Amino acid sequence: MAEEKHHHLFHHEEKKSGFGEEVDYKKEEKHHKHLEHLGELGTAAAGAYALHEKHEAKKDPEHAHKHKIEEEIAAATAVGSGGFAFHEHHDKKEAKKEDEEAHGKKHHLFG
Repeated sequence: MAEEKHHHLFHHEEKKSGFGEEVDYKKEEKHHKHLEHLGELGTAAAGAYALHEKHEAKKDPEHAHKHKIEEEIAAATAVGSGGFAFHEHHDKKEAKKEDEEAHGKKHHLFG
């Protein structure tokens, strides 16, 4: 039992980075775009839930404290999800830039 199997997160295969290996930047860009949209969806859902809990706090004064706590948690979740979407947007732009550089597209400053 000298060699142990290591379980990787999400069971992705390890990819070895070699010099001759071509990276599919279009696929990477599409992946980041998908994750960006999921982040946006999470932001909208958490924001809607925060507004719902704010409404419930006013409607149900007996349990207002509980609703205010849940509202704050949902608001924090919305901010975190928005940050994730922003991060993925940056990664998507970076993958697009790398694709353009790899395929010879030149950036011109003027014109």
